[in-house]
Amino acid sequence: MSQKPLILEMRGITKEFPGVRALDNVTLMVAEDSIHSICGENGAGKSTLMKVLSGVYPHGTYYGKIFFNRKEVKFRNIKESEQAGIAIIHQELTMIPELSITENIFMGNELTKKGMIDWHEERKRTVEILKKVGLSINPDTLIKHLGVGQQQLVEIAKALSKNVKLLILDEPTSALNEDDSANLLELMRDLKKRGITCIMISHKLNEIAAISDAVTVIRDGQTVESYDVIAGQVDEDKIIKSMVGRSIENRYPEHESKPGEVIFEVKDWCVEDPEVPGRLVCKNSTFNVRAGEIVGFAGLMGAGRTELMRSIFGHNYGVFKGGTMKIRGKEVTLKSVEDAIANGIAYVPEDRKNLGLNLLDSIRKTVVSADLKKITTGGLLDFDKELSASEEYRSALRIKCSNVNVGVNTLSGGNQQKVVLSKWMFTEPDLLILDEPTRGIDVGAKYEIYKLIHELAAQGKAVIMVSSELPELLGVVDRIYTIFEGTITGELMASEASQESLMKRMTETSGS
Repeated sequence: MSQKPLILEMRGITKEFPGVRALDNVTLMVAEDSIHSICGENGAGKSTLMKVLSGVYPHGTYYGKIFFNRKEVKFRNIKESEQAGIAIIHQELTMIPELSITENIFMGNELTKKGMIDWHEERKRTVEILKKVGLSINPDTLIKHLGVGQQQLVEIAKALSKNVKLLILDEPTSALNEDDSANLLELMRDLKKRGITCIMISHKLNEIAAISDAVTVIRDGQTVESYDVIAGQVDEDKIIKSMVGRSIENRYPEHESKPGEVIFEVKDWCVEDPEVPGRLVCKNSTFNVRAGEIVGFAGLMGAGRTELMRSIFGHNYGVFKGGTMKIRGKEVTLKSVEDAIANGIAYVPEDRKNLGLNLLDSIRKTVVSADLKKITTGGLLDFDKELSASEEYRSALRIKCSNVNVGVNTLSGGNQQKVVLSKWMFTEPDLLILDEPTRGIDVGAKYEIYKLIHELAAQGKAVIMVSSELPELLGVVDRIYTIFEGTITGELMASEASQESLMKRMTETSGS
């Protein structure tokens, strides 16, 4: 490992939950003034390790020792780790949308004068802190009015306000577009120059390769490899092999397209923004999907992909202004999600925590929740059928859990995504809409989901796949529509498309 002094040593960390050993003798060494990436499959233990470090799991609930700045630390809570100079930016952002940037940054650390909050000083400091992350924005702006990329930067600004020495970023770019992702990586390089060490947990191997000084791979709760690298010269295949225990020769499975009849058709679809009257988020959208076909939708963040999909799924978003929908050639009107499900449509949403799951439910309840009729006998729920169905999907999608009775809130992000997929596959839909189905999922689990999508197509299902990752679309789907500012700007066969040709159509009002 590096000759630089170590800012962090985690030695022999073991953490157990009932029936599960999440971490088994993990060791992590992080050098000062470096960017250290942690990789591993979903459920490998990455986030658990960071929760041990930050005091979410307090000293005494795990085995092993932690040294920070060459002193042993025994954090009992997050406040203690923050006071020592450690801050975590979680994958799911934690700010309060209804409060301002200033209020969020100083929450719990308010600046006071004569017993009252000194709003003038807080705003002044907020402007200074925001400059450090490249944001020039009114400090009184409410968080809910910011884009995801800006919210991420505000989270980092909040950490910098606490004199952070070690910044941990858990999947920092999973919800960002390419420009915001590039800006964030550049900010991390800048923080490194300013003497702030960063730990980045990520599944995006190209970003790990571009920015890392060192890489640690965790598999099944154990440290598999840890080594120094030169940023820009990381061997992605080596990381994949360490993560999944095998080499993946091709990141996208082989797939032979055999499209049949048109199953689903939308014509001149118009939807108005629910917040801004007169602003159309879908403008005369026309497209179709055939049986056995996987159709991709490509567009920059904010282009209207999700708005289009949600509005199709029983007018789940926006104000419907016009257009027609046909299923198997017959015009239908879907006024609710229930109507959509009854007509054989399923939708795996981009935001799994808020729209895809009830975090208070167990896995077994979630898997059957979209079609309770299938497990009803004589008007009563058949719990044997519920258990059988959930066990079937647990096995088929390799959901990592001790049993199907555990809450979905106990699962890693990738395993939660698999539960959402299970829920909608259980409805046996004719059309499955997948909105960012592999966001925050590791390369091994992605491959499994790609195979699953191909299997569904082979069964004659029609599949729509929305993705921000152009290589993913080119590797998985048969045909691609591009969207820009609510308008469908182009249609290409995936075999004839390139990232350049897609990007051209994603940034102009009419495809060429």
